[in-house]
Amino acid sequence: MKSMPPFSSHTMTGHRLAMSRFASLPAMMLLIVSMLVAGCDTSEEAAVVPLDPPAEGDSLKVATRNGPTTYYLDRDELPAGPEHDLINRFAAAHGWDVEWRLHESTAEVLASLESGEVQLAAAGLTHLPSRDERFQRGPAHTDIIEQVVCHREMRPLPRQLEDMKGVEIVVTADSSYAEKLATLANDHTGIDFREDPRATEILLTAVADQELECTIADSTIVQVVRRHFPHLEIAMNLASGDQLGWYLPRGHGALAEMSRQWMQSPEGQDAIETVEARYYAYIGEFDFVDLRALNRRIDDRLPRFLELFHQAEQATGLPADLLASQAYQESHWDPEAVSPTGVRGIMMLTQNTAESLGVTNRLDPAASIDGGARYLADRHQRLPDDIPEPDRTYLALASYNIGRGHVLDARELARELGKNPDAWEDMKEVLPLKADERYYPQTRYGYARGFEPVHYVQRIRNYLDVISASID
Repeated sequence: MKSMPPFSSHTMTGHRLAMSRFASLPAMMLLIVSMLVAGCDTSEEAAVVPLDPPAEGDSLKVATRNGPTTYYLDRDELPAGPEHDLINRFAAAHGWDVEWRLHESTAEVLASLESGEVQLAAAGLTHLPSRDERFQRGPAHTDIIEQVVCHREMRPLPRQLEDMKGVEIVVTADSSYAEKLATLANDHTGIDFREDPRATEILLTAVADQELECTIADSTIVQVVRRHFPHLEIAMNLASGDQLGWYLPRGHGALAEMSRQWMQSPEGQDAIETVEARYYAYIGEFDFVDLRALNRRIDDRLPRFLELFHQAEQATGLPADLLASQAYQESHWDPEAVSPTGVRGIMMLTQNTAESLGVTNRLDPAASIDGGARYLADRHQRLPDDIPEPDRTYLALASYNIGRGHVLDARELARELGKNPDAWEDMKEVLPLKADERYYPQTRYGYARGFEPVHYVQRIRNYLDVISASID
């Protein structure tokens, strides 16, 4: 039997009135009435009716927020994002379809959760005691740091709490940031802020455009958005040790427990690691100069070659933004680039490769882009058909950079080491062994600077996130 909650003073007063009213009843009746009155708990907790999880084959209704760290449509107009991928894996493990409810702000997600129109919210929500009181807490999946972000030209930048006095701080409404600042405002006189219904990513854009002085965002959001707006500066860490996770409406205790068990299972942990590798792990240390130059060249140089990348996409099937990102890594879109080793042109083709492709002038942008795209398509086609994407594309890029023979060596070495030769996460650990004297002597093609293709693919993936937003 469920234990009774403690009486409030209001409940005790009502209890005494009821007892006096029935004072003339026999003792047994008094006892019964006393038990009934004491058991009349009108609290919200008692009113919650336990709800069953979806049956196999049914849909799981999920509220999320449109954003790069939650749910979005990729360049093929297919759903993607960390929360999307985790929910899909969780639902598939239980035989459910997913019915997504997309919202533009945290406030809208929480309202959807509170109304009971969804069974779960997966929207980059920080686990907070205040939210635990309103909703059923689900599992956590990502550690984050809340960061104060300003424009790098702002002077002086707030580097500690005392410096935040008088600074314009705007945060998304109903967010963990607003709750944290409300607490700090009580302890540190002079800290002021206002809430805005717009999403955190939009507020970061406003800071980058110097329309606002500062905002606060999760480190995961800053990590992604800052590459598009390199003038964003992390002024200070506001709070650490927080976690993102899921929430459910009150009454969904059974579904919450299922989600926690799944997240803690080997399958759930594998899903978290896959999300980390796909969306965050490849993002290197922030390089203001490099990203500022990239954003300038997107405006200054890319338009001259954009049609050529689209033509190469039509000819090869490889995405134009991928080819543009590779070309930027190769030459920074300089059609006359020449390296000390003799590779040249916007796609930096070797003389032998150019001749094999029928490219007679490597400094001709049209010929170089067409040749480079055909060469990458050939590297891609020669890989086994059963290698999944995006791993197959990453391996093709590695082959373009270091040579197909060395990639084949590394794949064989991966098998010998118990690694998966079809998974880029494993291959990026094995490829550097091509420079290790304990391993390369036993390979067919011998020594190679295997760390270079790992760096090469990482940089292209980094550039791709920024460039793809500029290519229709």
